[in-house]
Amino acid sequence: MIRSWLPRHLVALIAMLAFAGIATTANAQDKLDRALRDAKNSGGTLHVIVKAKPGYEAWARQLLQQNGTTIEAELPSINGLAVELTGSQLDLCRSSVVDSCSEDSYVSPSTAVSRSETTTAFQSLNSVKISTPSINTLLGTLGLTPSASFGYGVTVAVIDSGIYPSSAFDGRIKAFYDFTGGTTIAKNPFDDYGHGTHVAGLIGGLQGIAEIEYEGVAPSVQFVGLKVLDRTGGGRTSDVIRAIEFAIANKYRFGVDIINLSLGHPIFEPAATDPLVQAVEKATKAGIIVVTSAGNHGVDEQGQIGFGGITSPGNAPSAITVGAADHRATVTRDDDRIAVYSSNGPTWYDGLVKPDVVAPGHLLGSEAAPNSTLFKTYPSLRSKAPGGKDFIRLSGTSMSAGVVSGIVAVLKQANRSLTPNLAKAVLQFTAIPMHDDDGALYSPLRQGTGEVNALGAVNLVAAIDPSITSPTTPWVSIEPFSTIGGDTYAWAKNIVWGDNIVWGDSVYYNLPVFGLNIVWGNNIVWGDNIVWGNNIVWGDHANIVWGNNIVWGENIVWGDNIVWGDNIVWGDNIVWGDNLLRPLDVMDRAFNDDNIVWGNLADDNIVWGNSEGDNVVWGNAMGDNIVWGNRSAAGTKGKGGSQ
Repeated sequence: MIRSWLPRHLVALIAMLAFAGIATTANAQDKLDRALRDAKNSGGTLHVIVKAKPGYEAWARQLLQQNGTTIEAELPSINGLAVELTGSQLDLCRSSVVDSCSEDSYVSPSTAVSRSETTTAFQSLNSVKISTPSINTLLGTLGLTPSASFGYGVTVAVIDSGIYPSSAFDGRIKAFYDFTGGTTIAKNPFDDYGHGTHVAGLIGGLQGIAEIEYEGVAPSVQFVGLKVLDRTGGGRTSDVIRAIEFAIANKYRFGVDIINLSLGHPIFEPAATDPLVQAVEKATKAGIIVVTSAGNHGVDEQGQIGFGGITSPGNAPSAITVGAADHRATVTRDDDRIAVYSSNGPTWYDGLVKPDVVAPGHLLGSEAAPNSTLFKTYPSLRSKAPGGKDFIRLSGTSMSAGVVSGIVAVLKQANRSLTPNLAKAVLQFTAIPMHDDDGALYSPLRQGTGEVNALGAVNLVAAIDPSITSPTTPWVSIEPFSTIGGDTYAWAKNIVWGDNIVWGDSVYYNLPVFGLNIVWGNNIVWGDNIVWGNNIVWGDHANIVWGNNIVWGENIVWGDNIVWGDNIVWGDNIVWGDNLLRPLDVMDRAFNDDNIVWGNLADDNIVWGNSEGDNVVWGNAMGDNIVWGNRSAAGTKGKGGSQ
């Protein structure tokens, strides 16, 4: 059965006109993503990914070369070519052989260490003093005890800044390739930035008894290191895509089961045309489980929560997108909270519910690359184990993604037939819902279905009988509870399918949706139409059409301009603070997300708000609106959604 939730507390105000994404196709402008449209008249040279229509790749290559451009990289998985173009040359995108053009965007890690320590919101985070625990509370709060056998026979491709070959990874780095600078070079493992090493340590760093509190989730997992970020933590989307393509092409050569992507860039276009998302979808279709970070744009510098901050490729429907929780260095779940910086959904353009789950990601200690930028720049984040070994504590959804990749490795070890869709469904179904300081459940737009529960997920996967192929006969029977730290917690018992929540016992059956030929969130009929309130029916062909002067609530007027509350006026071209487009400076790779509203409502906007009980109205180009509201605003708890 499908149900939805109407969150009690939404502290963001987001609005997008339902028809704003509909545009003519008369010129090249319509084939450009938001970043290129904004930069077209900048006068500079632009890094662009030109995507050819299927079957016209050679024609597109010839078109570009005839106009004096050099092909920097070929991206066959998306029919793409990475080139440099001037603003005037973007008119080449007008060609009938070109499907669309996207910025070859700057990508950076989803790590929160580079935030200013003077920022109000982060002062409160950084003031938390965590003493080195005598036990591994990360594994404890996941319901696991350290085991050197976890992850055996499973390989994770870490697409990041590299992996420092410390003793924690001794003999387990199968291959290492450097993709920075547009090249693909096999090298000895290294990490000059330090981010990838930390993530890999969380996935599967093996430690001695004296360092057991820093042991990773799956310390027998093997790695393929694919370096796409340089010593400053920066990289290009095209390099990430090439690394993903390499992992797909060498899946059987290196046994790649999982890809970890603890990086991203702002969303500039729908998932269907986003180059990085499309590469992720190709990997998923190839049977590789892709874990991505949600991004660290959940709060502005004044401490206001914002919605719509998910970064690409976290908007990939099939990826397991992970937000960050603060587990307070304790085993119990009762004191766990969403990390304030963790990006919240829904995703721009598509309105998907993300993140899928959250996982511990705040101030996690893990492997350090001794001569890396992070290790040298942030000495206050270093931590020394009783045996004298240096580690580093980092925060962000990057770390959370690493934790989940380690969990998925244990799941894959327990059930080698685990598919990407089933892995996501199991993690969501067994997750433990989180609540705030007042005891209220967090919105699914902040936590997905809840905080990952490795114990429950492993028990569920291990109990599956893959020989049962009938979709009407249960292939597993298990009680939906887990005991962690002496307390018993109920599972979420639901999965998020696109913008629908599917309740019940769906994972107890071998359903077609868990196969490789189904894209997560596609139009699958799970049950009857859901009626929300008295008059609105969601289902096939059902649209909600807002008129020119419909008033929603007491303060919101929906028309050509939207007036929300007393002071905020939405029009066609509103700029409210700084843009989430570039890093703060060459050494500070965090995005500036202070009070972001992006110009036109058809594009990316993050709106910061602080009013409890407000509704979020999310529209799309097809004329359907997804409306997130509070429980008192509707007569029932149902919502479906036609796409």
